[in-house]
Amino acid sequence: MTPVLTAAALMVTAAGVLIALAVGAATRRLDHALPVLLDFLTAAGLIRLAADVSWHSILGAAAVLTVRKVAAFGLRAGGKPTERG
Repeated sequence: MTPVLTAAALMVTAAGVLIALAVGAATRRLDHALPVLLDFLTAAGLIRLAADVSWHSILGAAAVLTVRKVAAFGLRAGGKPTERG
């Protein structure tokens, strides 16, 4: 991986953590902060993938995307009120 892309991926990851913490502190809601963090982690994974196209990088990016989709689904499903009859 080139040093520039390595630094860019690290900066995007750090920015994602900081911004997600800020969103979480401002809204006090995990369902708002977690998607922000996962979007930044997705971006960092894609930057890493651009630098080093290997099976390890592809699996890492796929893992981040899978976690993002599962977490987003869980937040949507968990946020719905249940009707009791």
